[in-house]
Amino acid sequence: MSGVWGAGGPRCQEALAVLASLCRARPPPLGLDVETCRSFELQPPERSPSAAGAGTSVSLLAVVVIVCGVALVAVFLFLFWKLCWMPWRNKEASSPSSANPPLEALQSPSFRGNMADKLKDPSTLGFLEAAVKISHTSPDIPAEVQMSVKEHIMRHTRLQRQTTEPASSTRHTSFKRHLPRQMHVSSVDYGNELPPAAEQPTSIGRIKPELYKQKSVDGDDAKSEATKSCGKINFSLRYDYETETLIVRILKAFDLPAKDFCGSSDPYVKIYLLPDRKCKLQTRVHRKTLNPTFDENFHFPVPYEELADRKLHLSVFDFDRFSRHDMIGEVILDNLFEASDLSRETSIWKDIQYATSESVDLGEIMFSLCYLPTAGRLTLTVIKCRNLKAMDITGYSDPYVKVSLLCDGRRLKKKKTTIKKNTLNPVYNEAIIFDIPPENMDQVSLLISVMDYDRVGHNEIIGVCRVGINAEGLGRDHWNEMLAYPRKPIAHWHSLVEVKKSFKEGKPRL
Repeated sequence: MSGVWGAGGPRCQEALAVLASLCRARPPPLGLDVETCRSFELQPPERSPSAAGAGTSVSLLAVVVIVCGVALVAVFLFLFWKLCWMPWRNKEASSPSSANPPLEALQSPSFRGNMADKLKDPSTLGFLEAAVKISHTSPDIPAEVQMSVKEHIMRHTRLQRQTTEPASSTRHTSFKRHLPRQMHVSSVDYGNELPPAAEQPTSIGRIKPELYKQKSVDGDDAKSEATKSCGKINFSLRYDYETETLIVRILKAFDLPAKDFCGSSDPYVKIYLLPDRKCKLQTRVHRKTLNPTFDENFHFPVPYEELADRKLHLSVFDFDRFSRHDMIGEVILDNLFEASDLSRETSIWKDIQYATSESVDLGEIMFSLCYLPTAGRLTLTVIKCRNLKAMDITGYSDPYVKVSLLCDGRRLKKKKTTIKKNTLNPVYNEAIIFDIPPENMDQVSLLISVMDYDRVGHNEIIGVCRVGINAEGLGRDHWNEMLAYPRKPIAHWHSLVEVKKSFKEGKPRL
């Protein structure tokens, strides 16, 4: 019982609680004075262990709630800083008030110097181009900055693409329209302003059509065969003034190729004095030898005045009894006065050129070339033809001349002369004009075709010749001489050659 009624027992605690409730009553019950109740109320009541444990639990719960709240507030502040504060600060930094300096600052020399240094940096060129594109719809970029950036980009582009050629006249528009696409790169006009003299043009950006051309294997083979030597031949020339006769003496041949299975040949020589092919002379056949000695004379009656227009044609053949004779090669002497004036006998050695068939003399054409660089005008004057091949059964032809302007294998334009009836020696004296810019002169050539007009059926080609920077022989020399002496007509005789069966207009195989 002492544990129950002790100072800390439950009964004692209950009694004290009852006494405290009686003291709080107003007025207090009999037997309790005011002083006793006041002294009793001033003494702190002793808490029980269960009440103390409950208070501790509440305190811990409050601490946990406070810590969680602080953590949530910190997370909220961090998200607010990331989502709102950073974009707002970036927007403020890129606002027009900070990006665009005042007009006085743009006009200052220091600002212009900084802009020039930035424009010289190639790494910023892409950014500047984008800025120029955006400036068409964005009012944030000043007009002066846009103009300066545009001028620099245009100047840089012209420097790379070599637009230093002078502007062509309107007469050359039709010519440039026919040019291949890759040849227009250097002619694009990006503005009227020329690059400064300090900037030297380079070859960057120019497309070279010659790098894309395919070499013709057949053309190389034909060229190697044409230059193949088939031995040598020795002959002499002398003119007899009393009888007006040209004396041709065939002396000997040396190192001829073998045409027979036995390793030998049976050579003989045919002699023509062109353009007359009706008068044909030939030597005796020498059996089984590659170094024959002929020593035979042949006489051609011809006036001395006509010798300058005649050619000596020697064809070397291998004789076969039971089959067609094989041609070894040929020699053509264009100038009979090459070695001497023919007053005395002159011995001549010539290389025998490879050939599979006798060359047909198609005639010659004389024309002049004249180029005016300032006007970009090429004038070809067809003067006359001589000794043309007869194409009609009457022994004559109806010739006219067609001139085609070629560029990289394509025919751009063609023009032709009038038709001369029933003649093998027509005279034209007609001018044909082409407008060609100076910068395209090294890319074009002219194909001159002598045609025979037929009223019924297709017109036939008598022969062709070509002049240009890529032509061969006299055609290239005539073109270079025209370019070397501008504004001066340069005239030459050109021999006509046959056109192969694989001929295509604009890209012949001569």
